[in-house]
Amino acid sequence: MKKHIFVFGVFALLGMFFSCSANDTNETPIVEPPVAEDTFIRAADISFLPEIESSGTILYNNTKAEDMLTTLKTAGCNAVRIRLWKNPSNGHSGMTEVKALAARVKKAGMKVWLTVHYSDTWADPAVQTIPAEWKNLSFTDLKTAVATYTSTIITEINPDIIQIGNEINSGLLWPQGHLINQEVQCLALLSAASATIRTKAPNTKIMIHYAGVKASDTNWFFNKIKSVDYDYIGLSYYPIWHGKDLEVVKTTINTLGKTYNKKVIIAETAYPFTLGYNDWTNNIVGLDSQLVSGYPATPDGQKSFVLAIKTVVKESEYGLGFAYWGGEWISFKGNQAANGSTFENQAFYDFNNKALPVLQVFNK
Repeated sequence: MKKHIFVFGVFALLGMFFSCSANDTNETPIVEPPVAEDTFIRAADISFLPEIESSGTILYNNTKAEDMLTTLKTAGCNAVRIRLWKNPSNGHSGMTEVKALAARVKKAGMKVWLTVHYSDTWADPAVQTIPAEWKNLSFTDLKTAVATYTSTIITEINPDIIQIGNEINSGLLWPQGHLINQEVQCLALLSAASATIRTKAPNTKIMIHYAGVKASDTNWFFNKIKSVDYDYIGLSYYPIWHGKDLEVVKTTINTLGKTYNKKVIIAETAYPFTLGYNDWTNNIVGLDSQLVSGYPATPDGQKSFVLAIKTVVKESEYGLGFAYWGGEWISFKGNQAANGSTFENQAFYDFNNKALPVLQVFNK
């Protein structure tokens, strides 16, 4: 009898030992730190890429041929901006091409940022030409057409970010949607597009895009469109057109963000790595006088300028990101093309199609 009690006592003690050990382990689990969500937008507009690829042009990264989307993703780019035209004459930047490129972007693990021009061709502060298909519509029918087209875009592409127009400083779909001459109609068109997006894709972020950073002009514009339902303020900033003072950029981001309670993104910017050229098409930037002091037209100067833009945006509580425009627009039509690129000296690739240091700025 005493033997049985002894054996039972030994097993009881062992049980208590292992029980305490297990409890100690459970009480001090190893907890992995949470991975911070990558919310700061580091984007590149590469709308010419399908056309460049169709020409047979090969792009290189570290001496090896590489798909540009792979190069961007590896560098740290997390969003790709793509323009969409209604019925372009040659098909480029039309629905079929853009839908295919957007699918590739999503497959590569990056967000799709769609710039809807609501035009058959370029739309910017100087021109907002209504699509030929819509030019004879009444305003009521035009508003319906905008809503229907926007609905189709959401269904076909479903972007993460969508711009209602491109650089719409004086509105869009002229003359009916001119902000100065037809303010009520302009706001109605923007609201029709916005309402459609909210209904069809409530998680898609809506951007309104203005070209420039001058305080008085930007405040005038965003005050005009304050009744429109949207999420992000987008600004274009090119030193050649919008001034060379980065402090102005910083102040404008802070002022707009605070005044309108919006996140602000530099939706377009670029800078040259050389003042030379690689075709017979005149470049937009080609003079020393067009440069920002402290940022020479060299590969390192280009990188430093874009890094400065990134820093200005990131240091603002309202800054959400930036996008580089024209990084893909090399001289793919040949070095004697008179209808080539006006931007090859501001691209991500040198004149041998090799990736430049500027891509390092996309790191997280």
